[in-house]
Amino acid sequence: MSEPLRADAARNRAAILRATEELLTSSHPRQISMEQVAAAANVGKGTVFHRFGSRDGLLHELMRERARDLEIAITTGPPPLGEGAPPRARLLAFLTAVVEVVARNKGLLAALGTGAPGAGAPKQEPREEHPVYRSWHGHISRLVHERRPDLDADMLAHVFLATVHSEPILNALERGDGDRLDRTLRDLVTGLMPE
Repeated sequence: MSEPLRADAARNRAAILRATEELLTSSHPRQISMEQVAAAANVGKGTVFHRFGSRDGLLHELMRERARDLEIAITTGPPPLGEGAPPRARLLAFLTAVVEVVARNKGLLAALGTGAPGAGAPKQEPREEHPVYRSWHGHISRLVHERRPDLDADMLAHVFLATVHSEPILNALERGDGDRLDRTLRDLVTGLMPE
């Protein structure tokens, strides 16, 4: 377990991640430099490199941070994402939340999913070995199994998650089709888990 950051280090980290998010609203991740991030966060370039190692390291941490927010919602948040709702309702809410995260971060996901990692970036690993993927997969599997133990919950979880990582889906999200993807996933879930 890592030690908590000093107050100034925590403020700098938050400012850097906020600045990166702001820059991502108008630029593709590969167009953003560490110098731009440092200037937008009002910190030295060395601080950005020290904290994140490289642009790829920064982008990975930003994606982890966004995924962590969803993890908190499903473990300690209110229903339907959190405990207390039936499995079908929780799965529907979770898939909607995943579509929102992916739709907001499609450029970031595309940048993280392609090309060789730069110096200092985390080593590319098979998607199914990534902690976020494993967490999301486990959550979907449990919900499917609770409601429909007769189905292959493990494979269904992979199928649901594969949809939000495929190139045609990312292209559709780029065109603003997040609601369409959400409706389609809802149709699949309600077909598999009728009330």
